[in-house]
Amino acid sequence: MIIRSTSNSIDSVTTLTVKPDIYANYRRLKEQALNDYLDLSSLSLGVSNLKDLKVCGKEREHYVPCYNVSANILIGFTNGEEFDRHCEVSKGEPYCLVRPPKDYKTPLSWPVGRDVIWNENVKITKEQFLSSGSMTKRLMLMEENQISFQSDDGLMFDGVKDYSHQVAEMIGLASDAEFHQAGVRIVLDIGCGFGSFGAHLLSLKLMTVCMAAYELTGSQVQISLERGLPAIIGNFNSRQLPFPSLSYDMVHCAECGVLWDDKDGLLLIEADRILKPGGYFVLHGSSLSTKKGSMASPIEEFARKICWAFIAQQEETYIWQKTTDPQCYYSSVQGTIPPCIEERERENIQSYYPPLASCMSGTTSKRWVPIQNRSSSSIITSADLEIYGIQQDDLNEDFESSLSALRNYWSLLTPLIFSDHPKRPGDEDPLPPYNMIRNVMDMNARYGGLNAAFLEEGKSVWVMNVVPIKARNTLPVIFDQGFAGVLHDWCEPFPTYPLTYDMLHANGLLSYLISEQCSITNLLLEMDRILRPEGWVVLSDEARSIEKARSIATQIRWEARVIDLENGSNQRILVCQKPFVRK
Repeated sequence: MIIRSTSNSIDSVTTLTVKPDIYANYRRLKEQALNDYLDLSSLSLGVSNLKDLKVCGKEREHYVPCYNVSANILIGFTNGEEFDRHCEVSKGEPYCLVRPPKDYKTPLSWPVGRDVIWNENVKITKEQFLSSGSMTKRLMLMEENQISFQSDDGLMFDGVKDYSHQVAEMIGLASDAEFHQAGVRIVLDIGCGFGSFGAHLLSLKLMTVCMAAYELTGSQVQISLERGLPAIIGNFNSRQLPFPSLSYDMVHCAECGVLWDDKDGLLLIEADRILKPGGYFVLHGSSLSTKKGSMASPIEEFARKICWAFIAQQEETYIWQKTTDPQCYYSSVQGTIPPCIEERERENIQSYYPPLASCMSGTTSKRWVPIQNRSSSSIITSADLEIYGIQQDDLNEDFESSLSALRNYWSLLTPLIFSDHPKRPGDEDPLPPYNMIRNVMDMNARYGGLNAAFLEEGKSVWVMNVVPIKARNTLPVIFDQGFAGVLHDWCEPFPTYPLTYDMLHANGLLSYLISEQCSITNLLLEMDRILRPEGWVVLSDEARSIEKARSIATQIRWEARVIDLENGSNQRILVCQKPFVRK
């Protein structure tokens, strides 16, 4: 690998063979050479000057663009749409650099950070904590400046393990350790509390994604991410979720606040859309009080219309199973809710937050495969690839190149992180090389190769695999490997809270966005918003795009280095670290 150094000419490149001792003084390397020609390179590359970019005020410490409820109401959004994502309302708002709260501390390393978080890192009041009543919230401990999610004997609070075991028994399993055998590998946990159920399922190697609506305080998504658990902002309201049809093996809602019998059943139809054939819908809470033999609730009546079989009820927990027979949707019993026509389904695969559909999706899809018919392994077979229309060589190349890149990234980052790293408040630096990175986002995930490479290397991370709109829709193959994923338009902000990811990675995204006439400056400012202090950015792209990003990165105060590849290609790697800057 070769490192590129900057000089007075943008076309002048000096190369050095990278040696390990170069990294020992990485933090002490002066950036004067960058600053000397910063204005020249900015003019040449068309980068607007960001030297006057201000630090955000305290009111934006937990700011999430596109979720301005008061502005949405003023424009005229009603019937719950005011709580939806409306990026068009936020356009034109001035950018600023989000800085951590005054007493922010670097999250504890995994797995300790799963069970203990710093309460100053999240926006939750003591009153909200004490009044919290959901299953995964009410028995948290708040002591001094920490929130704990475990008891002294190491057992998870609030009966989460017992509840998980109960759900497993209700679908006919001996224990929750058999979820994989039943075809359950990936779960969407709606209104997840603060993630304890998902944390338990993750310990069973089930990918569980928390999804909850945007909240000004006491955010379920923010606290889950702070714990190192997969989570994203989203809600069942008026639009489809940014997932393809037939994505999840189980949809779980424990007192999640969704009125499932509202909107003439459209919310249940959306749940059906993202459920795979034979998948489970688990509902826990007091909103369903129907006892066996009594008059059916509206939810139960509608569940029959969409071909869900009622599996079991225990106390306040109800479970339905989606049909494995697509012909059910054409039967006279169902009848009233038509299947979506094939043309619309193909169109909606890449639609971005379209309105809720009133028809049944996925019925003609080649991916209509009952979860019980799949292997418990996450290995994609040649038969699967034929369904996806993907060549085996392409999948292998994505994995092998990602594995090689990851090994290079890690060998590069490890000495940078640990050789000259400032001590954390009240804590010694962790042992290298894995502890500091937990939440990772691959911003242009392709087939999920980077996620697979992290697993191959045994890294203690999870990856949010993002597929950009207008790119090939590879989310189905990502989900079927048991990975988390989402569709996103990178011309807009990402639906997460500030300071929630440790590493952001993208291969080819910059060139793609330039071709789409999207702002690279806005992209990097958005990346700065969601990146934790001391977090890392690794971008791989063509030289001109990388140089443009490097210029912007330096202006927003990241430490940035451009790496050349020895193969003589036009590709470059930009490695950046966000500094821990307090107000």
